[in-house]
Amino acid sequence: MIGWSVPDPQIPSATHAVLAEAAKAASAAFRDARARYDRTELAETSSMGADGTASMRLDLLVEAGIAEVAEAHRINLLSEEVGFVDNGSAVTLVADPVDGTANAAAGVPLSAFAGAIVVDGTPIEALTCWLDTGRCWHAVAGQAAEFRTSGRRALDGAAVSLLRPHERSADAWWRVAKRAARVRILSTSCLEAMLVAEGSTDAFADAASDTHRIVDLVAAMVALPAAGGAVLDVHGRPLEITPDLHRRWSGVVAATQELAEELATTIRG
Repeated sequence: MIGWSVPDPQIPSATHAVLAEAAKAASAAFRDARARYDRTELAETSSMGADGTASMRLDLLVEAGIAEVAEAHRINLLSEEVGFVDNGSAVTLVADPVDGTANAAAGVPLSAFAGAIVVDGTPIEALTCWLDTGRCWHAVAGQAAEFRTSGRRALDGAAVSLLRPHERSADAWWRVAKRAARVRILSTSCLEAMLVAEGSTDAFADAASDTHRIVDLVAAMVALPAAGGAVLDVHGRPLEITPDLHRRWSGVVAATQELAEELATTIRG
């Protein structure tokens, strides 16, 4: 069993009610799952998610709590395992219930809930909560966030987080690693994006492996511009809110637009 306690999320008071309730539900379900199941049980897979990857028990348990929130408010839900739940609303909660599930199931304290309120296809507000610490980042589109990026504009000497290297994109991965001052692999895209947003690191990227789904990027799409940063796809594809979770991107999250573009160019080679 994983013995560490799970604190309540520290949600800012101005947060949209649905986002706040979803984060609380995710944290409560995460806490309950950790108390009831051991590492092996948390990681057990018995079904395929809407994104075409296996769903861990932990994913399903946490998502169930979030789905209840969306249902209670009669809004749509787009989530990693269940896919799109249409409640006939113009408002959709787009959520990654547990980003970094493999970390969480193993007891590595690097996982997060991330969600955004999307109205008619446009993300307007986002909340990301670090499940093991309760730390939260809240942002509203068009408003300056309370946190700021590092402001770094150049890749040389930057601190960069990357998804693990894949055989199909190993050259791109190493091109970035050779220029950065520091490279981290934390295996939790939503949390890594917020570390860029608050200035703890300079950039985060998928080095052209096309791993990211929109649920991995939607919170960053709100938070990074609000904090002075940028989010884009390595190949310049638009980041679109779509119910098709088989669509993939290679996301770049950076302290500035200049750094994001240089990082994408370096990855493309």
